[in-house]
Amino acid sequence: MSDYDYKEGKRRILEILNNKLTVNEQNSIPQETQFTFDNAYYGWVTAIFVDIRNSTKLFSEGDKEKVSKIIRSFTSEIIEILRKDENLREIGIRGDCVYAIYTTPFQLNIYSCYQKTFTINTYLYMLNALLATKNYPQIKVGIGMASDQELVVKAGRKTTAINNLVWIGKAVTKAAKLSSIANKEILEPICYSDLSYNNIIEILAKRLPDENVRSWFNKHSSLHLETYYSTRVIHPEFYEWITNGMKD
Repeated sequence: MSDYDYKEGKRRILEILNNKLTVNEQNSIPQETQFTFDNAYYGWVTAIFVDIRNSTKLFSEGDKEKVSKIIRSFTSEIIEILRKDENLREIGIRGDCVYAIYTTPFQLNIYSCYQKTFTINTYLYMLNALLATKNYPQIKVGIGMASDQELVVKAGRKTTAINNLVWIGKAVTKAAKLSSIANKEILEPICYSDLSYNNIIEILAKRLPDENVRSWFNKHSSLHLETYYSTRVIHPEFYEWITNGMKD
């Protein structure tokens, strides 16, 4: 027999349904400490997902020590790249995917997320070069980024430590979908939602007026993703250091 008290369960559900909840509509999403079970926030969000390609084959590698080192190398530095931002609101690992979610009320905040994506893309060149010195398998990833307004709710079991923020909207789900097709259905390793791209391209065009920055991206459309853009953009100084032998 289950020890679940269904009568108490009914009482808790009615308490939630009857409770007054305040939805704060604003451009930014606050720190998690400002969330309660009596409020929610609606604001601008950008999500980045980095998904390993062919992870099933990699994880089936017989040498468990080798697999452990590869996965730790992959996650360690991607988390380092993603975490350094005052607008970071959530970061984590879901299976073979590293993700981060940011509050992005201003265009420059979205551009900052764009910089993280091409830094990660460049980091993979460094990682694979170092893996090659050990005769370890190479890693391919798909990087997805999307921006939108999201409803963010603290969910879980009140009076326990089992709770988390739930992101309800297009940014998180679309970034995850884009990461799943980049470097797979789409040849390029990075994909951006239409909204992310429009904010990125405006700043790029202003900063690099002599460059045809739109030529860096390929436009696509599909029923489930609508319009999105792909690219191979890298961090030029970082990439040059890698190709020059990564000397200290």
